Amino acid sequence: MSARLEELGWSPTPIGEISLRRRRDPVTGIDIFEVKLGEEFLMSSLFTVAEIEVARRALARLQGSELDVAVGGLGLGYTAQAVLEDPRVRELVVVEVLEPVIQWHQRGLVPVGPILTADPRCRLVPGDFFAMADGPGCDPNMQGRVFDAVIVDIDHSPEHLLADGSAGFYGVAGTQRLAGHLRPGGVYSLWSNDPPDDAYLAVLSKVFKDVAAEVVSFPNPLQDRLATNTVYLATKPG
Repeated sequence: MSARLEELGWSPTPIGEISLRRRRDPVTGIDIFEVKLGEEFLMSSLFTVAEIEVARRALARLQGSELDVAVGGLGLGYTAQAVLEDPRVRELVVVEVLEPVIQWHQRGLVPVGPILTADPRCRLVPGDFFAMADGPGCDPNMQGRVFDAVIVDIDHSPEHLLADGSAGFYGVAGTQRLAGHLRPGGVYSLWSNDPPDDAYLAVLSKVFKDVAAEVVSFPNPLQDRLATNTVYLATKPG
């Protein structure tokens, strides 16, 4: 039996204090894991549907096997886990700027951590995904490496950023540089907490084809209603 509310990890970071806590839901009796940046909630294991779909929908666009995938943002690990559930995936590189988050997984403090760290296809890389996408690429061991899919779940949305350094990623030039890290026919997908943004769709359409913003619905038991997130999908021309 766990405590009703327990802080499992806390650490200062360049963008603020980050903490991991576990609380026992009084109704279901299930342990819920939550991450906060300062006083702002970043993620919860109670809401993982869209975090999973951002990976599944990207991979569903791809054909063939021996797929190489990069994920920007580790968080609680549900996006990375969804990637690894696809048997076609040969290697997954997960880039996370906050090293304490990687350590939570390595120490088994979050449910998905032991799954990710035990899978030989998965590599957790400390680094600034946006700086890497803007420059040498998502794999520090192989500069200029290209991937079959790049999946991103970091900012709240293209307009609601966690830090100012990512703003350029969502413009045309940043999107062009991102596309350079994809193989022809490769897929880019992005999780967003906000409704579809026509301005961002226009940016994606300047670089990619088959651009879409798909709304993902899921139950929100805290508010007794359906909630929605958005998954952006785009394919690099072949």
